[in-house]
Amino acid sequence: MKVIPRDQHCVSRKDISQGALRVMARLRGEGHQAYLVGGAVRDLLLGGHPKDFDVATDATPEQVRSAFKSARIIGRRFRIVHVRQGREIIEVTTFRGSHTAPEETEPESSQAKRSSRGLLLRDNVFGTLEEDAIRRDLTVNALYYDSGTFEVYDHVGGTEDLEAQRIRVIGDPWVRYREDPVRMLRTIRFAAKLGFQIDEENADPIEQLAPLLDDIPPARLFDEFGKLFLSGYGLETLNLLREWSLLERLFPESARLAKKNTFYARILECAMENTDQRIQLEKPVTPAFTLAALLWPAVDDRRQQLENEGMHTVPAMHSAGQEIVAATCQRVAIPRRFSLPMREIWELQLRLSKTKGKKTVEQLSKRRFRAAYDFILLREQAGEDLNGLGEFWTKLQDEHEVPQHVPDKEHQRRPRRRGGRRRQSAE
Repeated sequence: MKVIPRDQHCVSRKDISQGALRVMARLRGEGHQAYLVGGAVRDLLLGGHPKDFDVATDATPEQVRSAFKSARIIGRRFRIVHVRQGREIIEVTTFRGSHTAPEETEPESSQAKRSSRGLLLRDNVFGTLEEDAIRRDLTVNALYYDSGTFEVYDHVGGTEDLEAQRIRVIGDPWVRYREDPVRMLRTIRFAAKLGFQIDEENADPIEQLAPLLDDIPPARLFDEFGKLFLSGYGLETLNLLREWSLLERLFPESARLAKKNTFYARILECAMENTDQRIQLEKPVTPAFTLAALLWPAVDDRRQQLENEGMHTVPAMHSAGQEIVAATCQRVAIPRRFSLPMREIWELQLRLSKTKGKKTVEQLSKRRFRAAYDFILLREQAGEDLNGLGEFWTKLQDEHEVPQHVPDKEHQRRPRRRGGRRRQSAE
């Protein structure tokens, strides 16, 4: 273990939330170990300003809950505790231990359980600080800060990887990816977020093990969609997912078409560029719009197939949208609050293509007009020739007062994490 004293690192208590400091102090006061852990320590060492502060402790979930009236235990696969401190929610996890018993000898009531393919179905084996560090996903996320001694603890070479700007999985990547295939997505996500390179030994298994993502519940993959594409570095994430053949595990038909058609590839890139820019400017982003763009290659291609089979344009678009959403939900569970606006955006592409007639101005009052209009601009930005359609609707809005709809909070916000602010595994 490497211990970094206060005068050799840049982490300062003034940059840590008061809620996290109070939680750690209270746990220490009751005789427990308590450390700031994961992404917060990583970002502080890199000179950043974390938004989330997680705590790791040797106290069991029940002991944490008894120490705080505002605490509640959530999760089944990973039991964690949310401790409310004012407007903050501090996520507290108990040190994870190692698995020693093989699956076939573990009783059904065991705190740990694996599938026949090595996937961890339940992981509530508690252990020591050293064991907890080894059980975490990435070395750069396995750093601990003690707010009592002001020291940083590094058990797995995380500080060296930060200096080398390298993403490395703790342990054997073949085993760790099989335990939880989402770790492959996390490896990609943090490489994109930090601008780091993925260690070669950690990158090699990804393409071969990518099909294991098919075993992950669709609801969990929807959570990952939000982290991948709605955190401000979506374009780089998209490029890495395509490079390592992971995009097809999430959106297979769009990924396949983007490989063959440069326009489809470009519309995905433009959508991510625009989303990243909006997040940087602290403007709202809509999961429905981002998903509409990610699935547009599949929807547009299927619509053309149905039209070639003799179906009229409008019902062809309607059927294509239904089919693609249904197929996608088998992999990524898109809630109706996002899937319905997606389909409206797609179907308005046809209505807005008609620029003559008495009902043209009426389109400005449609609830999804603005999103559909932005989608037209996105298509033109990606290189599609729409005969000046974007300019037409821009001028029409300048000439007429566009009704201001009350923002739909369900569609403006990022996808909710299951269990409130719960994250599937510590950063």
